[in-house]
Order: sequence, then C-alpha cells, then structure tokens
Amino acid sequence: MRNLLFGVVITLLILMTFKYCGDQKEDKIILKEHSALIQEQLKNVGKLVVTEGHYSQVFNYNKSEALFGNLINVEKKALVIVNAEVSVAYDLSKIEYKIDSENKILHILSIPKEEIKISPDFEYYDVQADFLSPFVAKDYNAIKDNVNRALLKKFENSDLKSNAKNRLISELSKFYILTHSLGWTLQYNETIIESPDTFEATLNTMKL
Repeated sequence: MRNLLFGVVITLLILMTFKYCGDQKEDKIILKEHSALIQEQLKNVGKLVVTEGHYSQVFNYNKSEALFGNLINVEKKALVIVNAEVSVAYDLSKIEYKIDSENKILHILSIPKEEIKISPDFEYYDVQADFLSPFVAKDYNAIKDNVNRALLKKFENSDLKSNAKNRLISELSKFYILTHSLGWTLQYNETIIESPDTFEATLNTMKL
C-alpha cells in the first residue's frame, strides 16, 4: 500500500512538473509574440504629416543705401505677394523606445520634434530700383529670409501647431491601446501611462 501511495505521489509530481514547464513555455511564447507585435507596430510607423495650412500675405520691401561716401542715397522698393503652404510633420520612425519583455513594459524614451516645412510662392509687383543699385540676388534672398521668418512667426501664433500636436497625441495613443489590450504597461520617460488622458497630459507638458 505504501509503495502504491509513493507511486501515486511521484506520478503527480511528474505531471505537475510537466504542466509547470508547459505553462512556462506557453508564457514565453506569448511574451515573444506580444513583443514581436509591438515591435512590428513601431516599425510600421513612418513619416506622418499631421497637418497642413495655407497662408497669403503682402510684404513691402524697402532698402536705402548710401553711395559715394553718402553723396547719393538710392532706394529699392518692391511689393511682394506671398502664397505659402506650411506643413508640420513628425518623423515617428525616429521614436526611441525599449521593450522590456520580462516585465511587459514598453518604454518610449523620446519623441522627435516637429518638422516645419514652408513652401512660399513669390509674386513681385512694383519693383523699383536705381540704375546705380539694381535688384540683385542678395536682395531677393533677403526678401525670402524676411518672408520665411514672418511666416514662421505667424505659424507659431496660429492653431496649426496645436492642431498638429493633437494629431500627434492621437497617433501615439494607439500605442497605449495596443499595450493595454495585451496586458502590458506603457511608460513615457519616467511616467507610467494609465489612460489616454494621462498620455495626453504628459505629452502636453513636454516641449515637443
């Protein structure tokens, strides 16, 4: 009878050992699948143009110049109408991240800053210049620089930038949905993201 009980105990121990090893193997397979899924999702994110805008503006260019030791003053003038397309893009392929499979955590370490592209189209009217000081490439370059600075300032004070950031937050929130559905944790820098609202609040405090 004792031998029978001993045999039953040994059999149960062997079965439990096999079950434990099987569960461990299954857990490792699931973790590996989850890690691959997250990594694939991150790799699939490319350059995202989040928003575009159009600006039209009129600029006056004036430049005075003294010649021959201040004996003669010449002046250059131009009326410039600018139509510009402005786009804001985030190159999300540059996101720095780390996957902690053992603890089931996706660490987002850094998010790239926005890329602002200004494409102006210039139309020149009423160009006036003295024979001694005609319009040259330097003048046209100065006009372009002034226009780009003015458009960039206008962009900074517009809703375009905030709209772009909202689009970025919307895209990045997909990582929270993915990790949460898999039972993982999403962490941005030192902050654990517990909800999409937490993610949005955290990103809004960062200077992206």
